[in-house]
Amino acid sequence: MMEWWRGSVTYQIYPRSFQDSSGSGVGDLAGITRRLDHVARLGVDAVWLSPVFPSPMADMGYDVSDYTDIDPSFGTLADFDALVARAHDLGLKVIIDQVLSHSSDRHPHFIESRASRDNAKSDWYVWADARPDGSPPNNWLSVFGGSAWEWDSRRRQYYLHNFLPSQPDFNFHNPAVQDWLLSTLRFWLDRGVDGFRLDTVNYYFHDAALRSNPPEPGNAPAPAVNPYDMQRHLHSKTQAENIGFLERLRALMDEYDARTTVGEVGEAAAHSLPIMAEYTRPGRLHMAYSFAMLGPDFTAAHFRSQIEGFYRAAPEGCPCWSFSNHDVIRHVSRWSDHGEPEPLARLTAAMLTGFQGSLCLYQGEELGQTETDILYHELTDPPGFRFWPDYKGRDGCRTPMVWDGSAHGGFTTGRPWLPVKPEQAARHVAGQEGVAGSVLETWRALLAFRRAQLALRLGTSVFLDLPEPVLGFVRQQGKAAVLCLYNLSPHPQALTVSGADALIGPSQAVTRDGDALRLGANGFAFLSLPDGGRGLSVRG
Repeated sequence: MMEWWRGSVTYQIYPRSFQDSSGSGVGDLAGITRRLDHVARLGVDAVWLSPVFPSPMADMGYDVSDYTDIDPSFGTLADFDALVARAHDLGLKVIIDQVLSHSSDRHPHFIESRASRDNAKSDWYVWADARPDGSPPNNWLSVFGGSAWEWDSRRRQYYLHNFLPSQPDFNFHNPAVQDWLLSTLRFWLDRGVDGFRLDTVNYYFHDAALRSNPPEPGNAPAPAVNPYDMQRHLHSKTQAENIGFLERLRALMDEYDARTTVGEVGEAAAHSLPIMAEYTRPGRLHMAYSFAMLGPDFTAAHFRSQIEGFYRAAPEGCPCWSFSNHDVIRHVSRWSDHGEPEPLARLTAAMLTGFQGSLCLYQGEELGQTETDILYHELTDPPGFRFWPDYKGRDGCRTPMVWDGSAHGGFTTGRPWLPVKPEQAARHVAGQEGVAGSVLETWRALLAFRRAQLALRLGTSVFLDLPEPVLGFVRQQGKAAVLCLYNLSPHPQALTVSGADALIGPSQAVTRDGDALRLGANGFAFLSLPDGGRGLSVRG
């Protein structure tokens, strides 16, 4: 069976913010279809659509009220079919988000479940009695703040919600729930989608005994902004039973040709690698990603530890690496201490395209887009309201895609649901199209280079022992080998490189004189290696 997904590059589209075709101020499916040519020209293999299902939008679509339809704000099933057809015509695969761990509290199944303790759906969600003093069954916390338990006066029980109270968790210990959720996936597979991004894939099962979580070892003496980070979530997620469901899900996917899955491991970076490895063993998920590269760490040692650690634990597995998405501060802003925006954007693009595994870039990343500074009155994201101002929520990375220099960046003719501010408006597609050295053209060149180099797409990695802030490794596939070198700082770095052939592919701020190689601020270089890299020597 074709493994097109191994070493692939996926472009994440946040539908609310990509392109509005109706003037509503909210992006839609027809707008995405209109802009797919841009995505195809980048040279990616697939698009991932964040949720487009009917939803009250309490969590912007991650609270699903109907798993087999399209929210009217995005269009219709016919619009979805047209998008898939156009993507396939352009050679793009289509991956859609699936939110299986929980639904909206407006979903008919939850409405029925909460109506009584003895109806047909009464155990489709996680219900538990109060303690004798009326408090919740245990100490589990919500990712979005407060207890993970909400009292329901109709059933006179608590229900579990790992996120908002309006996002009740399904009871995966009930086989009927699993069967029904798999049937909703089949609906979309039959409609022609090429795969699923599985939201919070390690949250499906909970500890049936409802044991309380222990504290996270090594907590700082000062409380965290969000107390969720103060617990070690041993019992509220990542349960052993999850493996059996992932194997059922994979069996469903294998009934169809060339389909794929990528699971989001929602876990602290220190704990995520073993879960990624476990979930991508044969017969389970095709790919998995975590937040390990979506945080503040920007050192050669960190990136090396993540890639080496994954492949040490799962040699046949496939990670999906990303630096930005709809849940975190855009990386050009997050790592701004390490370089100026444009050079840093080009450097990080070169890093991703050199990494072993599959890749995902987030809309606007190809422009070097920065985080939008959102004011309190502009907020829409629930965690932003709860933890302001120490945490401003996720709206800043979700502002509209900027296409040109017209009003609202060409995103809408109406009032956009989130603002397009001057700093972001300055980075638009039209202004970078065809401009040598622009972030957009650098991404296109890097992705074309990755496609042309078998070693970069499918090769193994051997990391070099170099001093910070230089990251270096060799990608090798058979006799083909490429040396990848990156300066993760705004300060020049001098290296001695012997046993390498010519510079190849895109580069930045690099000079070479014999064995002397200099990487300027955020410089990067790719060099071809003779004889699979035998005889290579790199010294800092």
